Amino acid sequence: MAKARTPLSLRLYRGSTRIAGPLTGFMLNRRLKRGKEDPERIGERHGIASLPRPDGPLVWVHGASVGEILAVFPLLGRIRKHGFSVLLTSGTVTAAQIASNKLPEGVLHQFLPIDTPKFMKRFLDHWQPDLALLTESELWPNLILQTSDAGTPLVLINGRLSERSFARWKKMKRTASALLSRIDLLLVQEPEDARRFAKLGAQRIATIGNLKFDVTPPEAEPRSLAALERSLHRRTVILAASTHGGEEEAVIEAHRRLRRTTPGLVTIIVPRHPQRGSAVADVAQQYGLPAVLRSHGYLPDRGTEIYIADTIGEMGLFYRLAPIVFMGGSLVKHGGQNPIEPAKIGSAILHGPYVSNFTAIYGELNRMRGAATVTDAESLANSLQRLLDDPALVERMKESAYATVMRMGGALERTLNAIQPYLVQLRLR
Repeated sequence: MAKARTPLSLRLYRGSTRIAGPLTGFMLNRRLKRGKEDPERIGERHGIASLPRPDGPLVWVHGASVGEILAVFPLLGRIRKHGFSVLLTSGTVTAAQIASNKLPEGVLHQFLPIDTPKFMKRFLDHWQPDLALLTESELWPNLILQTSDAGTPLVLINGRLSERSFARWKKMKRTASALLSRIDLLLVQEPEDARRFAKLGAQRIATIGNLKFDVTPPEAEPRSLAALERSLHRRTVILAASTHGGEEEAVIEAHRRLRRTTPGLVTIIVPRHPQRGSAVADVAQQYGLPAVLRSHGYLPDRGTEIYIADTIGEMGLFYRLAPIVFMGGSLVKHGGQNPIEPAKIGSAILHGPYVSNFTAIYGELNRMRGAATVTDAESLANSLQRLLDDPALVERMKESAYATVMRMGGALERTLNAIQPYLVQLRLR
């Protein structure tokens, strides 16, 4: 693909990030204090590798955070079966922690360097990837320009572009076009994503579906699951998964209303960012409902009504405990969280109106009546009450949600077929 001339905006970006490079230490120190960086691996954020490069062809896969990392795990294993080494990079501590527990054998993990010319050069000089696979909408300018200049093919996998991101990029269309011209192939989730990328100047685009439909649902450690089941002792459980600030109030208010008609009700709240656990406990306290934190080693006892699961990598436990799940990030303007995992495990799903990150999935779940929309604490409480009063309806929603997400799979095979020519080239080398 022909490379577009680098516009002034990108030249200014490269210049400013080059100048700002020495100042990144202040930013990283601030993030360290907030628990958003790993102090033992801070060098990786400056492009300093903490591992040696393996011999032979290397495929580099980058995903920003937890959702992207989990989505590419099956793909990593399939690439490894082709005999290639794989480097996985991410940008968050939580994603790194999950990666450390679940990486397929032979896959290495590093933090992505901060997007400055110096740090990216240091990273690329060490790893020398032979193929780069970027996930969703990770369009870091220095990463893309320098990887392309090094002659490394770039492919966007599981690509998506929300309406909000599209609106931002439209204001910088020449910049977007110049970056997208460096990407050899875009494999996107939905026709709407393809349309948006095309309007920004992308050319080689294929719509192949969402890799997240092909991910095995999270497992539950048997002893931990048994301990929770014993402590809950057949009480009615509702789960609020991946909640964001501003949503816990609605969830706890709904619980407060439901406890009058559902004695022994327990609401498990899993904040999207575990470090918010104490803040969620404070909200519960304001409602007169003392909460306990799983990170403190507590199990719910007979007096527990709000159980805050502020841990990492245990979603499989909580989805298996609750037949009804409210998916967070959807009552506030975040765009919603991924409903595929609870649908696969078997949950009736409720969500708010703000689901632009997963429009197609939620639309289909709603159409097939595997999910339903709520708008505030009152409608959440009313919907939960209806489901608690009608177990048969819960079962129908669970079955419909499962059938819907299973029908929407297949993106993994289509992605592998699309990148096969690049893998063949690596094998010929």
